[in-house]
Amino acid sequence: MAAYTRSVICLVSMERSSLLSRGSAVFVESKRYVRGLRRKPVQVLMPEDVTDKAARPPPAARDARRQQPGQEVVPMNPPEQRFAKAKSSVHLAVKNTVQNDLIDGLRFERALPGDKRLARLVSVARSRTFREHQGKILLEGRRLICDALDAGANPQMVFFSTVDRLRELPLDKLKRATLVKVKFEEIKIWSDLVAPQGVIAIFSRPDPLRLNFANEDHSVPLSLICDNIRDPGNLGTMLRCAAAAGCHNVLLTKGCVDAWEPKVLRAAMGAHFRLPIYPSLGWADVEKHLPKLVTVHVADSGCREPENSHVNESQKPSKAGDYGWVSTKPNQKNTRYEEYHSDSDSDSDCEGGRLSLPNVDTKLYHESWAQSATALVIGGETHGLSVEAVELAERTAGRRLFIPVVPFVDSLNSAMAASILLFEGRKQLLKLMQASGGKSKSKAGEQLS
Repeated sequence: MAAYTRSVICLVSMERSSLLSRGSAVFVESKRYVRGLRRKPVQVLMPEDVTDKAARPPPAARDARRQQPGQEVVPMNPPEQRFAKAKSSVHLAVKNTVQNDLIDGLRFERALPGDKRLARLVSVARSRTFREHQGKILLEGRRLICDALDAGANPQMVFFSTVDRLRELPLDKLKRATLVKVKFEEIKIWSDLVAPQGVIAIFSRPDPLRLNFANEDHSVPLSLICDNIRDPGNLGTMLRCAAAAGCHNVLLTKGCVDAWEPKVLRAAMGAHFRLPIYPSLGWADVEKHLPKLVTVHVADSGCREPENSHVNESQKPSKAGDYGWVSTKPNQKNTRYEEYHSDSDSDSDCEGGRLSLPNVDTKLYHESWAQSATALVIGGETHGLSVEAVELAERTAGRRLFIPVVPFVDSLNSAMAASILLFEGRKQLLKLMQASGGKSKSKAGEQLS
């Protein structure tokens, strides 16, 4: 019994000691926790618009803390100081963002990934149907965009990679346009150039009657008619030559490549905004854009003129495309091509697929042929001249122009031939103007037109 009592007493003492030790541990930990709170109190900062209004001081108390003349400033406690500092930093960040989106008073946007406006660049650049239906064109590069703005073209959207690129443009003429900043990698994807300049613009399709052309005061009464020019590089070079020669205007038939195609724009080097260009014209509309007293001359790179004038009838050229600007030995006599084998299925103007071609005299390019208001028709290298072009030359007493070349040379490029003929025509017209009684070139040009 005594042994049992001793064992119970031992168990009680052990439990009491364990409880004391456990309680002391709890007491020590809670004491440390309280000390931690005293040293580093927890501060919860909430934005001003979501804090409890009941917990916030009234407006009068907040206003009293502001510094008033002759009054004592009530210092804010640390939580309020931190909140005020965070609020001021947020306002400063917003202010800096607005300043970064302004360039000399013009606001611009930043394109986000997947911006659908970037896809329009491809549509405008590569689809002639889209350009015609939407009435838009795409210009790339500082020089071409500046030429368009100087001529009075209407910009709609301008995409640029850096602010410095945008500042290279006349910003005062971009007030109505949407300015979009994009990454240069995006421009490289949509650009058609090997080394993009970092600026692309979408313009409204210009109306030649509303543009201000810089070459207008230096033009001569000479028009260029492009007939069936299918190569973009050739057409662009011809437009550039026409602008350099001071042509009055350029008329493009429906068989030509689109004048606003990117390759044509690059080859023309801004000629679109230096003289009027009328695209996709029928021959009835072509005559409406020419002066009443005009002489139309034709040239294309068809077959050469036979060297032997006594050749069989079957060896003579038999289609309108055979009117050529190249000949090793041009026949300066009058020639009449009797028949034309038409590819058309229409029999309204022909019998048995044949029709008679007009009578057009031949003349060397350096002889006098530009003695009044003149139009020059250049045919394409593949399809040649249209029959309507030769008929127009006959009605206006025009000529078939030749550029003699050395033997064993096939032909000249259509753009090269156009440059030779245009500058020869300009030389003859200027010579005629200078001989017109000492009058100014502009008045002489009015008389010739």
